[in-house]
Amino acid sequence: MSWIEGRIISGEYDNEMNVFTIQKLKQFFVESVLQPHQMQHLSDYLKNHQNEEEGQILILYDQMPVRLSQEEIKQFIADLDEIQSRCK
Repeated sequence: MSWIEGRIISGEYDNEMNVFTIQKLKQFFVESVLQPHQMQHLSDYLKNHQNEEEGQILILYDQMPVRLSQEEIKQFIADLDEIQSRCK
């Protein structure tokens, strides 16, 4: 496994399983496993909504809203792009 430290998300990529486990989102510790197609869908969604002035809200653990500003969305997209480029 290899650790990937982004500005918004950080976690480990498992080469054998071909999955990325998000272990930190902003300042929150989480555990969420993403397959490549899920990372792509998330990236596509954020790219389509990155110019919305009010930003986006992520829900952690089905109950905790976390706001992402426009700038944080752009950083999140960059993190996902970096993860996808390193995990091919």
